[in-house]
Amino acid sequence: MGRRIPQDKKQLQNIEIFDIAEEGKGVGRHEELVLFIEKAIPGDVVDVELQRKKKNFAEGKVTQIIQPSSYRIEPFCPHFGVCGGCKWQHMSYEAQLKFKQQYVDNALTRIGKVDTSSMEDILGSAETTYYRNKLEYTFSNKRWLTSRDEVVTPENLNALGFHVPGRFDKILDIDHCYLQQDPSNNLRNAVRDFAVENGISFYDLREHEGALRNLIIRTSSTGEVMVVVVFAYLEDGQVELMMNFIAQKFPDITSLLYIINQKRNDTIFDQEIHVFKGRDFIYEEMEGLKFKVGPKSFYQTNSRQAYELYKITRDFAELKGDELVYDLYTGAGTIANFVARQAREVVGVEYVPSAIEDAKINSQINGVNNTKFYAGDMKDVLTAEFVAIHGKPDVVITDPPRAGMHADVVNRILEMEAPKVVYVSCNAATQARDLEMLAAKYEVVRIKPVDMFPQTQHVENVVLLRLR
Repeated sequence: MGRRIPQDKKQLQNIEIFDIAEEGKGVGRHEELVLFIEKAIPGDVVDVELQRKKKNFAEGKVTQIIQPSSYRIEPFCPHFGVCGGCKWQHMSYEAQLKFKQQYVDNALTRIGKVDTSSMEDILGSAETTYYRNKLEYTFSNKRWLTSRDEVVTPENLNALGFHVPGRFDKILDIDHCYLQQDPSNNLRNAVRDFAVENGISFYDLREHEGALRNLIIRTSSTGEVMVVVVFAYLEDGQVELMMNFIAQKFPDITSLLYIINQKRNDTIFDQEIHVFKGRDFIYEEMEGLKFKVGPKSFYQTNSRQAYELYKITRDFAELKGDELVYDLYTGAGTIANFVARQAREVVGVEYVPSAIEDAKINSQINGVNNTKFYAGDMKDVLTAEFVAIHGKPDVVITDPPRAGMHADVVNRILEMEAPKVVYVSCNAATQARDLEMLAAKYEVVRIKPVDMFPQTQHVENVVLLRLR
């Protein structure tokens, strides 16, 4: 719980920003108090208003930039500062890469006690805008109002956009988003305008009333497009009205789907998918391999950079063609199928059963016959008996979620004693924790950060470990 800050101590002047924190906030200091300041950049000198204070640190916001950092640039998106995404737009891309590499280095050194002398330069993304292949927008009848809004009436409080940070019930109406390529912006704006013109109600996130709930748009490197409209409550003829409009306005859509979700949360994994037009999936393509992507499928959201990430993973694995590879947290089997041509056999394990079905299909459509996939909790599936049946792996590839690996999984990797482990992570802190445990038998020999998400603080990291 934060302490109440006296009014006369809320304002601080000439705070020098010397570092950047994991969540992307600038770090400064006032006397013995460490400050975490939203939208501040190392090199800035700023005036700050404190918002929350705890024993040894406080959080605040910039009220005035006294001296701008040399890394500071003008944000390109008009929604910057209100929208919760792209929080590093005000920083040059070179600086973003520098601080991402620094973050990985610090996490591995401090938490994992890893010697980072083998760390290679971070791989930047060729595309720093319009790089995402999936966006999910939310409908709301309670638009978040900004200083740019003109006179507002109840009739124009509808919004289709993103949640405002810290507010589950307020949606920022988006005019142009720089994250996803066309036809994403045209689609979103056309759907919103048509709904308003035809009196189709927008969802009330507090009262759980209204017809339109979410709009999901997926694009692919093959040029295919998937659109999913999520309705909350059926109103007479409105589903057909909206879906016919989208089909006629955007005839090139590959997969046009809708869902009726009457739950109180937005997850669609337990919902029935209705095909209105076209297929119920689109294809992604990578190095001649096709990957079937459905509305519930997991696929890396930066397609072009995912290819680079997987090439690095395969390079680190140093496959000669006769290896048994375990691919842990395999998802839809993308890495497993990607490396299978260079291995004797790949065994993939994943918690989500539908993802494992996707993985099997992806092997089938590509004629990959040397993969096996199993669904279940990793710590329960990856037992001594499982290893006895499938064989001791020559290479383990692991790509866990942000929380990292369960201690039981780390211990099983230590017991298996595969000569090589390639650890792909989206959270260097939990990766570092796991690497410290793996250090009982393994040494880190290669490290390569990869930027999958330009304009944000997030970074992937690939580590190669060899059995001592």
